Amino acid sequence: MKYASITERLAGLGGAKWEIHARARKMKAAGTPVLEFTIGEPDAPCPPELIETAARSMESGRTGYSNGRGEPGLLRALAARYSTRRGRHFGPEQVMCFPGTQTTLFAVLMALVESGDEVIIGDPMYATYEGLIRATGAQPVPVTLRPEHGFRLRVADVAAAITPRSRVLFLNTPHNPTGAVLTRDDIAALGALAVQHDLWIVSDEVYEDLVFDGVAFASPLDLPELAERSIACASISKSHAAPGFRSGWCIGPADFADRLLPLSETMLFGNQPFIADMTAQAVNHPSAVAPGMVDRFQRRAGLIHDRLNGTAGLRVHRPDAGMFALIDVRETGLSGEAFAASLLEAEHVAVMPGESFGAALSGWLRFALSQPDDIVLEGCARIARHAARLLDKAA
Repeated sequence: MKYASITERLAGLGGAKWEIHARARKMKAAGTPVLEFTIGEPDAPCPPELIETAARSMESGRTGYSNGRGEPGLLRALAARYSTRRGRHFGPEQVMCFPGTQTTLFAVLMALVESGDEVIIGDPMYATYEGLIRATGAQPVPVTLRPEHGFRLRVADVAAAITPRSRVLFLNTPHNPTGAVLTRDDIAALGALAVQHDLWIVSDEVYEDLVFDGVAFASPLDLPELAERSIACASISKSHAAPGFRSGWCIGPADFADRLLPLSETMLFGNQPFIADMTAQAVNHPSAVAPGMVDRFQRRAGLIHDRLNGTAGLRVHRPDAGMFALIDVRETGLSGEAFAASLLEAEHVAVMPGESFGAALSGWLRFALSQPDDIVLEGCARIARHAARLLDKAA
């Protein structure tokens, strides 16, 4: 039997990247007490008032069909939110709603690129991004993000990657897995390059509300000169600890939203009205859970740095935002994949190998900050012990 070429383009880009996580879950199911630092899931429950809103909405009959653009109340709420945060007017006609950021990005890229096109993107990158791009038939063009530059995308590196086939500059700020946050000057310079070469700017901003103290968030939507080419995507998954509700959106030029509408109608013909009502309440008010997550994640990143940086050849990169810290294990002589696999077997600690996020993170680990402090400290002790054992063996 024959299959569509998309199945070949995506082969190895799905669950294969999460092999360590899957193995850890199997070990836990079999009774092995594994410390799990793999998945970026909020460490707080979804606020009860949001769940109550969704329940009341269902009880009142808000369980019918929606439409491909989104429920009017949510569209108005998002337009108001972005008008306030970005300091310029956005209308409901500029917003499209989808089930989560992942679906949003899939639809956005399907509307912008196709076979023969190129998408410029930082390496490392979130594990699904390569698949999102390749699903369209376009090619990802990775641009190395370097630790000595804080893992922030640099204009000179992007300029060197641009070709006549370039169509999109894909940003992720705050960044997963590095926790880097692009400055307003970074975005202005990258935006000027996009204008020069007539590139779309797609920005995944799902971690906007998880920026650490002393760090300022900036978006391409802040800059009026980039209005005609910038599309921002986000959701309530991180900011409101609601990943299971799958409620996301994109906002950009009105003409783009109009062109995206038939694709949305073809894909799913609207998301659930009761979840839209819940999301409208969420975006109309400050998050009740984001400040606490910021405090805890920032503190845990400091704990990991204090316990592991300079220990047994390890180096720790402290994030500026988000749910993860990075650990450089190259001094042990192992790849990130080999270190993560051996760590799981020897110490029953599960972390993500850096290679799951791109070649630039080879020899690194991604450590999720979503476990309690005492579990984080125990995980650090086991990682240090394993690294010292590896160094002794190599000596």
